[in-house]
Amino acid sequence: MPASKPPILLICEDEPARHELAIKLDFLEEAVASADSGGWRQAATGLRTVEAVLLAGYDPGDLRRLLNEIESFLPEAAIVLLGEEEVPDFADERMRTRLFAEPDAKSHFRDLLDVLHKARLCHEHLAGTVDSDITRGLAAVQGLIGVSSAIQRVREVVARLADTEVNVLITGESGTGKEVVARNLHRISGREGKPFVPVNCGAIPGELLESELFGHERGAFTGAVASTVGRFERAHGGTLFLDEIGDMPLNMQVKMLRVLEEGSFEKVGGTRSIKADVRILTATHKNLEDMIDSGAFREDLYYRINVFPIEMPPLRRRVEDIPLLLNELIRNLEAAGKGTVRFNSAAVSALCAYAWPGNVRELANLVERMAILYPHGIVGSEKLPDKIYRPNRQTETAPEVRESARGQAAPGPRPSMAMPPIHGMDLKQYLANLEKDFIERALQDSGGVVKQAAERLQLRRTTLVEKMRRHGLGPSRSAAS
Repeated sequence: MPASKPPILLICEDEPARHELAIKLDFLEEAVASADSGGWRQAATGLRTVEAVLLAGYDPGDLRRLLNEIESFLPEAAIVLLGEEEVPDFADERMRTRLFAEPDAKSHFRDLLDVLHKARLCHEHLAGTVDSDITRGLAAVQGLIGVSSAIQRVREVVARLADTEVNVLITGESGTGKEVVARNLHRISGREGKPFVPVNCGAIPGELLESELFGHERGAFTGAVASTVGRFERAHGGTLFLDEIGDMPLNMQVKMLRVLEEGSFEKVGGTRSIKADVRILTATHKNLEDMIDSGAFREDLYYRINVFPIEMPPLRRRVEDIPLLLNELIRNLEAAGKGTVRFNSAAVSALCAYAWPGNVRELANLVERMAILYPHGIVGSEKLPDKIYRPNRQTETAPEVRESARGQAAPGPRPSMAMPPIHGMDLKQYLANLEKDFIERALQDSGGVVKQAAERLQLRRTTLVEKMRRHGLGPSRSAAS
């Protein structure tokens, strides 16, 4: 067990289920102490600290008792209810700041990784680094998937801003997820339940933007046959998200500045002042300071919208998040009924070495395209687009990507999923050979470490060792790793 990580306490009455969860945590290189409800105190006594307590398989009566005992015995540990849909009703407000319900974390590595990350953040705050309101905000942040330090910082900032009304400017390249940040800021704020209204300022012609934002009165201009409600009115009580505000014309910037200063606006062709009870969030992929120097953006508006900046990192600077993002994108495809697909380890390595100029949006498009081309199949590196599979053909690769890819073996050829010959085939033997090939590839990609190969294949380590024996791969130096 890694000594650098504070241990996790796993409490589960079902011994086989407890053993399986402990193996998964070990695969993730987590230090874990496991026990049943009668032995958890003894297991926890010898630990220097406990970041998180994972509970699985308890009925409400036993759960209430356990939670009360854990709260007094381990006051700084986050508590995770594995396999539960929601936090129980009997949990009070104080308990809810440290209690998470995670229905899928028992079965999916991606969810287990995510909940461990949230639990660690919660533990840090319970240990006194910040107040419980921020802890509650961290637990609520959704959609910002990853374990990289860059995305962790974004999640922490979003949580800090949860109960504020400050104007936020979200910057970053196209496709990095700026709207995801805005939606999180709205969802965990006091305006949750009120409208979230997004507007892409670059997609609306400049001459129509004023009417789109503020609405217009009947007869205000040719074709205005009826009075309309603008986006500001639709967002009343909630949040207005102005995406690509760098594309807003200068004349509209003046009017936007007035709304921010006075908190009111008038419809096009109208004379009545309308109160704007709206929180304004903005985003852009452009450098607004350069635009100020060139006269294309107003400096006074810039300082009004940029009270608190959040910068979204490009995907090439958070390549360690790509496997988790892949899992999340595939899960979203499945939930939407658009099919599914899987990527083998060589393909994932190739994806991690690519520069991703289109960022997460480009990755999402690729996953959907692969699901159409290879429905319910396994995508090898050779099935990826040439610009990804053959990086030497790329016109530009980011330096940090070249550095992260250094030392990785070039992906080799993979067996194709050909149709069976016209005279038939031995399906059992074919599948056995395919399984053997996958195991060999996983071992090769993992440097011969069985533990890592098992994680890549989403198998127990003991199961993989048995399959290796069955296929005659034999024990190796890694069999005990």
